[in-house]
Amino acid sequence: MASVLVVEDDQFVRSALIRQLTEASHTVRSVGTALEALREVAHFRFDVVILDLGLPDLDGSEALKMLRGITDVPVIIATARDDEAEIVRLLHAGADDYLVKPFSVDHLTARMAAVLRRSRPAGGEQPPSRALRVGGLTVDPLRRQAELDGAPLDLTRREFDLLAFLAGRPGVVVPRKELLAEVWQQSYGDDQTIDVHLSWLRRKLGETAARPRYLHTLRGVGVKLEPPREREPGSQP
Repeated sequence: MASVLVVEDDQFVRSALIRQLTEASHTVRSVGTALEALREVAHFRFDVVILDLGLPDLDGSEALKMLRGITDVPVIIATARDDEAEIVRLLHAGADDYLVKPFSVDHLTARMAAVLRRSRPAGGEQPPSRALRVGGLTVDPLRRQAELDGAPLDLTRREFDLLAFLAGRPGVVVPRKELLAEVWQQSYGDDQTIDVHLSWLRRKLGETAARPRYLHTLRGVGVKLEPPREREPGSQP
């Protein structure tokens, strides 16, 4: 089972989460402020953090950015806010998933299980033993390192998983449903999640959706990764 940090200032909600997660055989620690959460992740190892946004000392979105500065632990946002722009911003800031309150403990544990599957090797499956090379891009699944033209890429866990999956299938159009199943370990989901991570990954590869080099989206079909095409002599950059 998982080691969970619950960051929630509402004592009633906090107590309920602790009780229900403990009954589900998880190990649970809890705090009520963002600063306490930062101290906890600095001193203890957690498998997942459940982060409330309405904290008394610091907005949860700011706490998320600070957490991402010191740890790559999966973070599930627990929020009463259901604004789409806010959700996109949280995914950009490094959230792995989100739940809109009120939610059942069954819903929470299912989301936790999905996040944990995505962050751990599945069923003893080993990543490829050799580095993957696509043009000037090198992806080493064993070391979880990636380089572009010899320069290291600073990728989040999900960005790396997405890039490695596509790099293992160069030139192949991968359907979005397959990306959700293999990278996110979800049989269904919102395409927006994929779009957000693709956009973030493109920026780090020095390209845009309008001017792609490695990542190409085929509308209504899927995504493929392939080496940049050589420009025709005399063509404009």
